[in-house]
Amino acid sequence: MDFFKNLADSFVKEVVDPTVSFAEDSARTVAGEVVDPTVSFAEDSARTVVREVVDPTVAFVEDSAKTVVREVVDPTVAFVEDSARTVVREVIDPAVAFIETQFQRPRDVIEQEKILDNLLASNGSRFPGDDYHSPDRKNWMSLLSCEKLTLNKIVWPGTHDSATNGIGIDVVTRPLGECQTLSIYEQLVRGTRLLDVRVQEDRHICHGILASYNVDFAIDDVIRFLSETHSEIIILEIRTEYGHKDPPEFEIYLTNKLGQFLIQQDDNLFNKSLSEILPKRVICIWKPRESPRPSRGGLLWNSDYLKDNWIDTDLPWTKFQSNMNHLKDQPSISSRRFFYRVENTLTPQADNVVMWVRPVTDRIRRIALVYD
Repeated sequence: MDFFKNLADSFVKEVVDPTVSFAEDSARTVAGEVVDPTVSFAEDSARTVVREVVDPTVAFVEDSAKTVVREVVDPTVAFVEDSARTVVREVIDPAVAFIETQFQRPRDVIEQEKILDNLLASNGSRFPGDDYHSPDRKNWMSLLSCEKLTLNKIVWPGTHDSATNGIGIDVVTRPLGECQTLSIYEQLVRGTRLLDVRVQEDRHICHGILASYNVDFAIDDVIRFLSETHSEIIILEIRTEYGHKDPPEFEIYLTNKLGQFLIQQDDNLFNKSLSEILPKRVICIWKPRESPRPSRGGLLWNSDYLKDNWIDTDLPWTKFQSNMNHLKDQPSISSRRFFYRVENTLTPQADNVVMWVRPVTDRIRRIALVYD
């Protein structure tokens, strides 16, 4: 037994131990000469890849991202923000303001109508001579005391845009510009003695951009009325409408058409009695826009002799206040050398959905005497 034990020990010591020692030395040699250099090479290669590939790539991506943000994203965001502000400023804000106006305007109208209703209830609408009603409207001036009544004592009933009956296209544009539904002749027969006629370059009646018949029809209506009466005097204002050019040689046309009826311009006329003025019966006031004004002392009168206080409003109390303020500034009748027109008119506004003439003028129609 000892023999075999000794033999095994000898084998371990002389074979196994040297083999294990050799293996360990070989492993250390491989680790020192192969593995460690390989790991070091791999680590160096990795660091090189990071330094020469990954870091530049990351830097490039970051720079590209900054460039995209700076040159694409930021301008796009700024454009969108500017566009949004533009839309708000040019579309949304005006739309909101327009809608607010549509709700506010009816409230303003109702409030101003109440003010006038209260004024009418507290002060009434009586004025000297308002109880007189002519039995013959067509000839009401002939029933006055023509020998004693001077021109400056007459209250002249008039109409605004007198020749607009039938203007524009029925139902479509006519409601936007038709201020009168009666012809010039019909108005005169019913008592009107001051006419407001507007023309454009081709001698057609117009109101703004809407046009109607030739002015000949209006003048012929005046002549027809004059031929049927004897003592009725008419103030005929003819003007070139705003935004239009004067009809060529229109002053000559007017004097040729109305010459036998025309009352010559004269500052002393206002203190003359009607009997001193007759049989001449038309005071024609011609208001061109570009052509020379009628000269003093001629057959036509210029714009100095008919003044008013038209204001661009559709609010009745605002108009009433304007009338009163301007009336306060007028000279007395005895010293006045012009006709002063108190207009009972309202003007439809472009920023309001109610643009038809009649609904707007109806706001003051029932209380018209307050304006007189």
